[in-house]
Amino acid sequence: MLSLVEHFYSIQGEGRYTGVPSLFFRFGGCNMRCEGFGCVQVSDSGKEVLGCDTVYAVNREHFASKWIPIIKSEQLLHVRDLYELPEGVDIVLTGGEPLLNYDDPIFVEFITKLIEEKHRVTFETNATIHIDFERYPIYKECVYALSVKLSNSGESVSKRIKPDAISSYAQNAKEAFFKFSIDEDSIDLGLDDEIDEIISYAPRLQVYCMPLGGSKKEIEKNSLALIEFCKTKGYTYSDRLHIRIWDQNHGV
Repeated sequence: MLSLVEHFYSIQGEGRYTGVPSLFFRFGGCNMRCEGFGCVQVSDSGKEVLGCDTVYAVNREHFASKWIPIIKSEQLLHVRDLYELPEGVDIVLTGGEPLLNYDDPIFVEFITKLIEEKHRVTFETNATIHIDFERYPIYKECVYALSVKLSNSGESVSKRIKPDAISSYAQNAKEAFFKFSIDEDSIDLGLDDEIDEIISYAPRLQVYCMPLGGSKKEIEKNSLALIEFCKTKGYTYSDRLHIRIWDQNHGV
């Protein structure tokens, strides 16, 4: 079942299009938990749930009240009518892992309509879902922020790194780039070797590195060390502007 967790109109806070006004759709469901990120959020029942900084879009069991079932594409398209939007505004699809839905007929219809209406559509994805680009060519018209998870996520290598999928995005997408979340403590633990291996599957893509964290305090803690890391490796530092400004990672 396709589920929408939230939508909001804001600016893109990270990656290549930082600062660009964007309409966000956050879909429910993910194929990872990423408990190594250490973010804790309180569930509907008052339980503290460990995971990534958007665990409410990952863990349906504890955040079911936020998951809205989508039974037709018009529900999603109607969201645009709720905001005063510039023509052709950027659309960002995030999660969870939005591409779990890539072959859902409702989802395909939604993406097709957005592309027909000249929106730039960006997927924020963990790059483990192998899209059939030939069967669904509409996905060749989209942008992909490949947020491949590193060992600091707590997930196994076999689960978080799919070389064929990464290569496929690079070969088929209108645009794609890497986007890694890194904390200060992990920089000296071989993350540069991990990143080198991952980008070898798509060596022409630009690499953005973001400070890990779901709060302004955490972002500030990890920023300076990460900037030095980027200077050494030649990567592009990406702040997390939305957290820096609003001190949260959802609904802004």
